[in-house]
Amino acid sequence: MKLKPHVLSADILVIGGGTAGCFAALRAAKHGDIKIIIAEKANIKRSGCLAAGINALNAYINEGETPESFLDYVKREFNGVIREDLVYTVAKKLNSVTEEIEKMGLPILKDTNGKYVKRGKRSIKINGENIKPIIASAVEKRENIEVLNGVNIIDYIHKDNRIIGAYGFSTYENKFLVIYAKAVICTTGGAAGIYKPNNSGFSRHKMWYSPFNTGAGYAMGIRAGAEMTTFEMRFIALRCKDTIAPTGTIAQGVGAVQINGSGEEYVTKYGKPTTINRLYATVSENKNGKGPCFLKTRHITKMVESDLVKAYLNMAPSQALKWIDNERMPSIENVEIEGTEPYIVGGHTASGYWVDTERATTLKGLYSAGDVNGGSPKKYATGCFAEGEIAADSALEYIKDVATDYLDQENIKIKLNEVNRFFENKESLYSTEQLEESMQKTMDEYAGGISQNYSYSIKKLKMAEKRIDELLEISNYLSARDCHELLFIYELIDRLYVCKVLIAHLNARHETRWKCYEDNADFPERDDENWFKYVNSVYKYGKVNIIFRDIVRKDVVYEHKN
Repeated sequence: MKLKPHVLSADILVIGGGTAGCFAALRAAKHGDIKIIIAEKANIKRSGCLAAGINALNAYINEGETPESFLDYVKREFNGVIREDLVYTVAKKLNSVTEEIEKMGLPILKDTNGKYVKRGKRSIKINGENIKPIIASAVEKRENIEVLNGVNIIDYIHKDNRIIGAYGFSTYENKFLVIYAKAVICTTGGAAGIYKPNNSGFSRHKMWYSPFNTGAGYAMGIRAGAEMTTFEMRFIALRCKDTIAPTGTIAQGVGAVQINGSGEEYVTKYGKPTTINRLYATVSENKNGKGPCFLKTRHITKMVESDLVKAYLNMAPSQALKWIDNERMPSIENVEIEGTEPYIVGGHTASGYWVDTERATTLKGLYSAGDVNGGSPKKYATGCFAEGEIAADSALEYIKDVATDYLDQENIKIKLNEVNRFFENKESLYSTEQLEESMQKTMDEYAGGISQNYSYSIKKLKMAEKRIDELLEISNYLSARDCHELLFIYELIDRLYVCKVLIAHLNARHETRWKCYEDNADFPERDDENWFKYVNSVYKYGKVNIIFRDIVRKDVVYEHKN
């Protein structure tokens, strides 16, 4: 089998048809003379982090809160190392994008006064099982948006130090796609599956983050030389054991506290009850022999229990089915909790592209939004909507003075041969799955996975670096029989590049600023004097080059030339 070139062009190419990508395309499409292409690996009707639905919008400015108070909250949660300008510009748009998605048809729960029902200080309740089909439907109604489902983008197209499009291939046909655009917006999400997961074998993809988000956007930016930031601030979710279902619905929805195996509340023993400390406290209790740990639900009424089951059927049905199948409902038995594998994701933490307030990356012509962006944690779905709109507005402004540019056929042929080689490799000694398992085992044991209680050391990171480099070399000799297998190869390669940069970032920060998220056994204490800064990097000639940058405040207009 061989792929054949297929050339397309647009004014704006959006890579990734998830939360941020769809909103970016919708925003740009309001200009009727602009042609937009969305390239989506799956199908936008059920793709990305919202594919299965959500039951709350976790970033919203409720009464009594302001964009400034939202910024203060995020700063406290992450010990000050965030991009204040990015968080603030997101916060100012949270309510307007919520109104936008409600107009599209999203059911948002309201009280008798017609106000949104709060779930917490900064969140509201929704009926969101169909949130992604609702957004996809709005996209389909726009005549100037072309959606390419089943297209895996693999790399950006460069010319004269500018991004002018992207390469990809169809997972359905033998097409090698060359898509030219005046501007590109990357919205591919974060990276799951780089660490050994909670569940093995058949259930290995039962994880918190979308298993189909493989860090492609990160990897493309890394290979192209984009500056990346804060990969060392990993995200580890505190979730219901085995099902990996969200715990916030129980903790906030019914006021359930965390208790250890002896029934004692324990979180405040380890500091303020932040997201990070709730996880760290649970890991510590288990290490100290006081586990297992639970959310205390045995006090709830049958009516509250019924609402809880409905909420999980709407969002994480495996948890509701576990209760029902085992006949151990939450009013009878407390809900056991555990930490997940680490993920690299810019929507909950701050890992991703280093961007300015216009969401322009350090590569000219390339913008990014959502989970793939760094610096702005706690943005969740609405924050991704907001960044999608900001990136679209910036790209529209940029293309006013830009013409579509093209490559010569020889350059396209070189890239096509690079892809087709995987069909020509006949005698591969290893399968993609074997290399994936080796990568996950390496990251788990040497780069702070579940088996190590998320802790790592400099010596272990050196071992991880060596093994990841070996796996990257071996990956060149993998073989594919069809486009589906080719997809798996590129997903593995992208994850390996993310691993490489992550290891370099973990190695560079010589302190422990975020317990469990970034837990350096050689430097177990926080060090504001030397490490109140961002750890950034640029990949060049096979090496991850670390850059340290000063904190950016909300009232500072940051531009890359700064």
